[in-house]
Amino acid sequence: QVQLVESGGGLVQPGDSLTLSCKVSGPTTQTNVMGWFRQAPGQQREFVGAVSRAESSPTYRPSVKDRFTISRDSADDTLYLRMNNLKPEDTAVYYCAAALVTLVTRNPSLYRYWGPGTQVTVSS
Repeated sequence: QVQLVESGGGLVQPGDSLTLSCKVSGPTTQTNVMGWFRQAPGQQREFVGAVSRAESSPTYRPSVKDRFTISRDSADDTLYLRMNNLKPEDTAVYYCAAALVTLVTRNPSLYRYWGPGTQVTVSS
């Protein structure tokens, strides 16, 4: 069984940076793709970015591509989301998720495992 636990959320001001962590436990065969999603109040859960074992680089939604960086540290079983130049529209609960598919997908329904989420609030 895969367990995902996010950490690192908090309240920051616009322009600040923040790094989220997702501690991963369980079989690595169940976590071929690791991704980040977010959900703002009254909004649908949306894809932020993800990385697969088969692909060379992460995939991001366009609105965060130049500001966010995903990395996967196999040594400590942790997925990271580095967020730079945060904006109020980045405010959301951020979720770590794992999928069994080989290549990155933006479809949340294909992610089998989810963490409980961590709140990121960007406000002045």
